Amino acid sequence: MSETFRPSQFLAPRHWPTWVGLGLVRIGSRLPYRWQLRTARVLGALLYRLLPSRRRIAHINVDLCFPERSAEQRAHIVREAYVSSAMAVFEMGLAWWADDDYLRRLHRVEGMEHLEAALAAGHGAILLGGHYTTIELSGRLMCLHRNDTYPVYKRARNPLYDAAVMAGRLRVYPGILNNLDLRTPVRLLKQGKVVWYAPDQDFGRERSVFAPFFGVPTATLTTTARLARLAGAPVLPFYSERLPGEQGYVIRVGAPLENFPSGDDLADATAINRAIEAQVRRTPEQYLWLHKRFKTRPLGEPPVYPK
Repeated sequence: MSETFRPSQFLAPRHWPTWVGLGLVRIGSRLPYRWQLRTARVLGALLYRLLPSRRRIAHINVDLCFPERSAEQRAHIVREAYVSSAMAVFEMGLAWWADDDYLRRLHRVEGMEHLEAALAAGHGAILLGGHYTTIELSGRLMCLHRNDTYPVYKRARNPLYDAAVMAGRLRVYPGILNNLDLRTPVRLLKQGKVVWYAPDQDFGRERSVFAPFFGVPTATLTTTARLARLAGAPVLPFYSERLPGEQGYVIRVGAPLENFPSGDDLADATAINRAIEAQVRRTPEQYLWLHKRFKTRPLGEPPVYPK
């Protein structure tokens, strides 16, 4: 997917709030990293109070996924998730506009040997991502090591935001893949490229099976296994993590999933969820708990979110 961003198309008053938001992202990207962290903590606390409906969703998600933790521990995860989500705004600006040398100093990478070994087999590689709040920046960091990485993207409803995201990402990636298009990623994988896919959102029953995610039956796309089967490509977990204090980030590539795809949609979806869950358990406050991950329920089961 390749498009030209034309700001003149978005001058109507309805786009002005989005322009203000994008301007603040650009300004925020210029702040020293320590001030980004501190500002995110203030903004996160503010948003926690200002967005009660999202707060309820986050509490429900965390309660479902961590029943073994105390109420106080779960509440702490939710509060920190707001801070992490606020920091993600600054990380979006870093992903689009920060200098390569600055970002090289701000992160380290682990497990790149797994990706290099997989690519040496000649069938490309699928990076299995998740909606960690560091998702935007992690792609930029990966491209510092592999500039042949193509992310899969679901278009946003806000046309200006969608155009700005596309423009920002096309500064980083050689191309963007539409989540509804299987043909192009298969072709790229057969050419030995890297495709980055994060399937952990609720897209309804179509192309999904109900596989456990933290023990909860969850609508899980079967697209990852289908891509791997059509291209003959291995699937490697791709994790990103914001380190404590001002240490920056680590991006981590895991070993290829074993016996994947197996031909069993439920088994494959379970393996996908298990891999994503592993990183969420490492840093639960850095996962995107604010969306309705469990919106679609198995037939006969009641909804988990209030209307």
